[in-house]
Amino acid sequence: MSRVIDLNNVTVVRDQRPILNNIDWQVEDNQRWVIVGPNGAGKTTLLRVAAAQIHPTHGKATILGERLGEINVFELRTRIGFASSAQAAHIPNSETVLNSVMTASYAVTGRWNEAYDDIDERRARRVLNEWHLESFADRAFGTLSDGERKRTQIARAVMPDPELLLLDEPVASLDLAAREQTINIIGQYASAPMAPAMVMVTHHLEEIPAGFTHALLMRGGEIFAAGEIHHTLTSDKISEAFGFGLQVEHVDGRFRARAK
Repeated sequence: MSRVIDLNNVTVVRDQRPILNNIDWQVEDNQRWVIVGPNGAGKTTLLRVAAAQIHPTHGKATILGERLGEINVFELRTRIGFASSAQAAHIPNSETVLNSVMTASYAVTGRWNEAYDDIDERRARRVLNEWHLESFADRAFGTLSDGERKRTQIARAVMPDPELLLLDEPVASLDLAAREQTINIIGQYASAPMAPAMVMVTHHLEEIPAGFTHALLMRGGEIFAAGEIHHTLTSDKISEAFGFGLQVEHVDGRFRARAK
């Protein structure tokens, strides 16, 4: 077991306001974390630090054994799978789904003059199959539904065989069927013995896939609670973090929350 994320006293300041404040957080390579909290809690900013997309204003952030500020982040990012709506905006609408996934091998978002080996295409097609996208390989990215786009983003993040997989609201805005299909696939992937360490941001407990082991509950840019998922996502802790009385239940491997 090795540590893939190690944050010590990490603070991120924007416009003289702390977005993250004194964050201490460690993730091991066999853990699957979900980050939960109200709007403005700092969830996406924390994920961007873990993705080596931004540097802390203060504190020490070590990702995959490399300290941010002391290494070439472009090389580090090739070891991290990161799926977010912001990343998807850079994929050309005319790009095929196959190329949208395969270009992740070169950390680019549109195929140009790169030469791909047969092994690249075989892996891309295998990843498409894993994420139920094999029939969309020749479709243009811009013609996909929201659910198909989300799964393409995740498949792209998985393509380079990352040591750390980060998912920023992977089922946000999806309809019920697309949401449940995507949650189920993520859960299967998270439960696989060879899957990398994973961190997922969500606003809703109902969106947490089965197979996730730990939870980080945030409020006001700080960690409110963290640890094993069943000890962290309790009715009392969720209610206090969100400032509203909520009853949390765990049924058939999935969480749900209702007003008390």
